[in-house]
Amino acid sequence: MVLKEFKYRGKSIEELKTLSINEFAVLLPARQRRTLIRGLTEAQKKFLKALEKKEAPKTHCRDMIVLPLMVGRRIQIHNGKTYVNVIIQPEMVGHYLGEFSLTRKYVEHHAPGIGATRSSSALSVR
Repeated sequence: MVLKEFKYRGKSIEELKTLSINEFAVLLPARQRRTLIRGLTEAQKKFLKALEKKEAPKTHCRDMIVLPLMVGRRIQIHNGKTYVNVIIQPEMVGHYLGEFSLTRKYVEHHAPGIGATRSSSALSVR
């Protein structure tokens, strides 16, 4: 079985890694392109420096766009309560980090507890 090589707008991941941030921004959709052209925030710049130094940097920058230089790295993204380990895949390029660290849990409904309904209050607690 032959694996299909990943391409983003016709460019392989190796070609994307050689591009500067402004050259890469031209390939992105409008919202992400505008964000990169306006420039990164101080927190985002700090995160990129930590990405070079640390193995798995922690970040609160959920609005950071996944850049080609992040591919293959492990990042810990804050979801409001804890840090979620995320390994950046080539398919994530161009998305926001916050998309991969969900802030809400899936709700699982179970049987009602004691006192939840009128009939359950008549049951023995033992």
